[in-house]
Amino acid sequence: MLRIGKLTDYATVLMTALAQRQGEVLAASELAETAHLELPTVSKLLKQLCAAGLVESRRGIQGGYRLARAASDISILEIVVALEGPLGMTECSAVQGSCGHEPHCRVQGNWQRISRVIETALAEVSLADMLRGEHALPLPVRRGANIRVTSV
Repeated sequence: MLRIGKLTDYATVLMTALAQRQGEVLAASELAETAHLELPTVSKLLKQLCAAGLVESRRGIQGGYRLARAASDISILEIVVALEGPLGMTECSAVQGSCGHEPHCRVQGNWQRISRVIETALAEVSLADMLRGEHALPLPVRRGANIRVTSV
């Protein structure tokens, strides 16, 4: 199963909470309450999101956090990379030269292609899109593809 980590999911929820109040400076405790997350988790995420340049922090009595840019200018890819690191389905997709099999690998090119498709899809969805809850049209399935979807 491919999935993002729980903290990345929480970061998206947290960023959406900030986007709902675009421009306002919000305390970590208020964000934790709004996002229904524990304060230590929110604090950890805010630190990572600040380091990635997605969130700004202000100190002092009126201090807190806000988005560093408009929600429409922040992609889901940026949030994923801030929490997970470079995107790649395989090691060689994320960092070339990281696998001893690369010189004779016959599948590396296709894994890199798959990684680019996923990266493009994440880059095309903005934080503003997540806030609106818009759903894009489903991706087309290639004719003859044997894909089975099961629910968990």
